[in-house]
Amino acid sequence: MRVVFCGTPEVAVPALDALVASDHEVVAVVTRPDAPSGRGKRLTASPVALRAEELEIEVLKPQRPRDEDFVARLTEIAPDCCPVVAYGALLPQRVLDIPRHGFVNLHFSVLPRWRGAAPVQHAVLAGDPETGATTFRLVLELDAGPVYGVVTEPIGPADTSGDLLTRLAYSGSALLVETLDAVEAGVEPVVQPDEGVTLAPKISVDDAKVDWTRPGVEIDRLVRGCSPAPGAWTTFRGERFKIASATPVEGQAAPGGLVVGRREVTVGTGEGLLLLGQVQAQGKKPMAAADWARGLGSTDALRLGD
Repeated sequence: MRVVFCGTPEVAVPALDALVASDHEVVAVVTRPDAPSGRGKRLTASPVALRAEELEIEVLKPQRPRDEDFVARLTEIAPDCCPVVAYGALLPQRVLDIPRHGFVNLHFSVLPRWRGAAPVQHAVLAGDPETGATTFRLVLELDAGPVYGVVTEPIGPADTSGDLLTRLAYSGSALLVETLDAVEAGVEPVVQPDEGVTLAPKISVDDAKVDWTRPGVEIDRLVRGCSPAPGAWTTFRGERFKIASATPVEGQAAPGGLVVGRREVTVGTGEGLLLLGQVQAQGKKPMAAADWARGLGSTDALRLGD
């Protein structure tokens, strides 16, 4: 089939590569417009746009998918199907109706669980034993279209959302190609069940703030679920303090209370201790918690979340 791929972030690049290597013809790519990036806030093309340019594929960057110029160009291209991976904008019905086989979305959860922008993060936060990826026909209702296929992925005790997204980007890419093969062969998708629907809205910086009265296992899930972005954080001496990795361990101390040893730093929670791994004080580079603690001087009565 002739396809137009829609995607924006790095996690969508493996799917583009897989489609280019398949029997399907990628005739164009749709991605979000260039956005400010880095300290200089220089306008930068999306990872998908950069990869498409390397592959010498036409790139469309509409400000809004309803823009007339974009609608006209996509209509002119007349794709058979439009696979989508993390494009990042809502598509109107008039656009969804352009390809004869519709838009096929690769979503990083086992639908109907975790519909929304941050499915992997919410799976980690909730303590789910596994997550996965689902291909489905795109409809106007959020992630509610009929399903073509699913792959699953176990969530290990040390997995971050970044780890899982990296693995799912590749297993999901294979699923997407298989799905397009099935679509071309005339396979029809299956309607999602009404039961088991959960929502996964974007994780904000405020959502990533640590509440030290919560059990250590929950804080560990927050740290892993918010890694690499937006990053779990607390405060120390009135300044923001980031926690990149941590492990629940047995023991007890007052919530937020620091226990500094010669080779390790733990902090009290509502249930158990949390062994800090990599941390980042405001204005400093990321470092091991034990190295950070050596510069504190007296550690008596120190606490996080002050």
